[in-house]
Amino acid sequence: MRFIKDDEFIRGNCPMTKEDVRILSVVKLELEEDYKVLDIGAGTGSVSIQIAKICKNGKVIAIEKDEDALVVLNQNKEKFKTHNLEIVNAEAMEVQPSIAEEYDGIFVGGSGGNIADIIEKYGDKLKKGKNIVLNFITLNNVYKAMEALKGLNYEVECVQVQVSKTKGQSYMLMANNPIFIVSGKKRCDL
Repeated sequence: MRFIKDDEFIRGNCPMTKEDVRILSVVKLELEEDYKVLDIGAGTGSVSIQIAKICKNGKVIAIEKDEDALVVLNQNKEKFKTHNLEIVNAEAMEVQPSIAEEYDGIFVGGSGGNIADIIEKYGDKLKKGKNIVLNFITLNNVYKAMEALKGLNYEVECVQVQVSKTKGQSYMLMANNPIFIVSGKKRCDL
């Protein structure tokens, strides 16, 4: 399995889950090549594309509502030839009733302020013993997500990642925003 570098993606003006955070988030999903995975708030598709490459015999549904992000997401889908990636142009909670299958993993990159509802409603579609992984930049959303997962009796973990990379001839470190990776394993006894 090869992880895709940031500079390989078409970027546009939309935020993208950076390589180091993307790798750790994808690893936390504990994917296998035949898994069906949901990506809610897919943005430019960096996570969706990486998951689709790993789950080459499976399926990935990427839900995104932002028109600019959707343009880039479709461009990346074509560039990386991820034909097992289906893109849904919608707000996550509006389309939720029509997402009828069970999934082996759920990634949440954006919530539109509906994090507790997303966890509850989409969590119903997660198979027992499987993982939901969520990325946040704000402590408020981390707290809401962890409380929602705990209230639904998931095994919950939070990791904070701070990445700095060298730039220029002097090797000055440039810091990216710290990111919180929250993961929840749906208990088998639920």
